[in-house]
Amino acid sequence: MYYPEELIEEVRQKNDIVDVISGYVGLQKKGSNYMCCCPFHGEKTPSFSVNRSRQIYKCFGCGEGGNVLTFVMKYENCTFPEALKILADKAGVALPQMEYSEEAKRRESRRQRLLAVNKEAATFYYYQLRTQRGAKAQEYLDKRGLSEETKKSFGLGYAPSRGEELLVYLRKKGFTDDLIRDAGLAKTDERRGTTTQFWNRVMYPIQDINHRVIGFGGRIMGDSDSGPKYLNSPETEIFDKSRNLYGMNYARASRSGNIILCEGYMDVISLHQAGFTQAAASLGTAFTPGQAGLIRKYTKDVLLAYDSDGAGVKAALRALRILRDAGMSGKVINMAPYKDPDEFIKNLGQDAFQERIDNAENAFLFEIRMLERDFNMEDPEEKTNFHNQIARRLCEFGEDVERENYLTAVAEKYHIGFDNLRKLVVNTAARTGGYAAAPERPHSGIQSRSRNTPEEKAKKLQRLLLTWLTDYPQLYFKIKAYISPEDFTDALYSRVAERMFEDIEKNRLNPAGIINMFEDEKQQSEAASLFTTKLPELETEAEREKAFRDIVLGVKNNSYEQYLARSGVDITALSKVVEGKKALEELGKMHISFN
Repeated sequence: MYYPEELIEEVRQKNDIVDVISGYVGLQKKGSNYMCCCPFHGEKTPSFSVNRSRQIYKCFGCGEGGNVLTFVMKYENCTFPEALKILADKAGVALPQMEYSEEAKRRESRRQRLLAVNKEAATFYYYQLRTQRGAKAQEYLDKRGLSEETKKSFGLGYAPSRGEELLVYLRKKGFTDDLIRDAGLAKTDERRGTTTQFWNRVMYPIQDINHRVIGFGGRIMGDSDSGPKYLNSPETEIFDKSRNLYGMNYARASRSGNIILCEGYMDVISLHQAGFTQAAASLGTAFTPGQAGLIRKYTKDVLLAYDSDGAGVKAALRALRILRDAGMSGKVINMAPYKDPDEFIKNLGQDAFQERIDNAENAFLFEIRMLERDFNMEDPEEKTNFHNQIARRLCEFGEDVERENYLTAVAEKYHIGFDNLRKLVVNTAARTGGYAAAPERPHSGIQSRSRNTPEEKAKKLQRLLLTWLTDYPQLYFKIKAYISPEDFTDALYSRVAERMFEDIEKNRLNPAGIINMFEDEKQQSEAASLFTTKLPELETEAEREKAFRDIVLGVKNNSYEQYLARSGVDITALSKVVEGKKALEELGKMHISFN
């Protein structure tokens, strides 16, 4: 849908970028900016900068940049209209009714119908649990120690033994068999026709982060019934197991600063009932990078509360790798002597679990401890092999300081001489091709563009000039006779310069508003870089004036050379060459004062 620029600007202006971003991540004031570790890529040293006066953000590590609207779009993984609505609701701005194309209407209508049929199914299961036929399921949940409030909060239900009852109910509500099947609630075969997926099961509605029912998990009640103990909805147009987490709709609102990642529905529910509302679980599948990305929108700190058996340990080791690759911090909660969080809470209670959280084990040290199980430490050869495996894993740290810190911790814990272990690590690195590459974290958007070509040098000067004018807009009036948008050789730069010069003329320079001119994410980040390029740190007024003059001359000279190269075949270019040569002569004699 098209929204008037005035309305978009009203929403943006009523949502201060520092206030909005600080609602998602922790910002620390540093000089005139606010800093944090970038929420869009893994890093340990903050390079994500938010500027209140310009109402823009920029990561000098990965290059992401934009205004408050682009931040919400990227962080919430939503469209521009959805981000605008989020911010409009926050600011109390009424948006006009959205108008869709016919194709968009069909897609949205189908999605809404799939959500609607799941919502009605959840309602059906919810009330079945509270009938006489749901007595056995109620008894099961009561034995698991769930309060009525908890059952209600998670919308727990029961699928009766006569599965066709759900079909009858949904058909009466106006849903077709095709839609019921496409929602994952039924299946069709030639012999039996349409039958439901779930019967005689305790039902756990699975909700997305916006509390919409997108699927179900069911726990079988009858010991003699066929089928798996737990059964999930199949993947559908609205249910992607790899990108959703059970309980995340509640966990994301927790103020704990971390997420407790579990393996099962009951673990999540028991933890929430005990006050640990940051618990969530994967959906019958191994933890995935997509799920890590979902968690990372809300926190970088994850505590694993997986089962303490062999399968749980294996799953935890895999999850820790995924978290590390996503730039997140993982720790492991010790469940011993119990198998899972549900058992632990029931036997030892909330305070004991909080103590386990406080003493959660570092991910790397957990991996080493689990690795030790594979070796007989009484056998000198196996002990040596264990030490060699430790050295291999220490080589995976790309940063020297981090590797040294872990080397110290491991040497102390396993009573290995520090110098001996360090020598073993060095030799292992030499034998296996060196240490892992340290993650690159350039200090500015300029440095991240590693190609030092003439074209890039010219663009660097143009970025510097636009950033100078953002900081000192009064300088524009001193160079306007010599510099025009046509002097910016990149089309995006030229467009930004044109709008920027117009805004300065009208005394309404608005970098965040200029970013709104672009729809593409890469273009938005590129536009943001034009206002946030790192300027040289100069002490005196004279040094600043000379630096600025040199940049103006550089931009004009590059423009002159571009037109000169085209002057043989382009009459317009020839006139620009004449103008450019005159401007360069005058700029060469000119003193540009900051006063």
